[in-house]
Amino acid sequence: MLETAFLATAAALVVLAIVVLYRAVKGPTMQDRVVAVNVLGTNTVVILALLAVAMDTEAFLDIALVYALLNFLMAIAISKFTVKRGDVI
Repeated sequence: MLETAFLATAAALVVLAIVVLYRAVKGPTMQDRVVAVNVLGTNTVVILALLAVAMDTEAFLDIALVYALLNFLMAIAISKFTVKRGDVI
């Protein structure tokens, strides 16, 4: 029963990620795109964690951890790039 709730929540987050992907592609400003990409990364980590709990697979947690670290590094790199260009967020 609880596994079904975790899977339903993961499915809802996938739908939300698709909506946020639209903002990442069509965002009118650089700030919109950066925030959308960060939300996508965070959603992916949460989805992987929910799948790990629902399927009782620890490998998904390892992947989620690595993805969270990569998402953090990507946010730092984008922020540094936009500051160098003069578009301070």
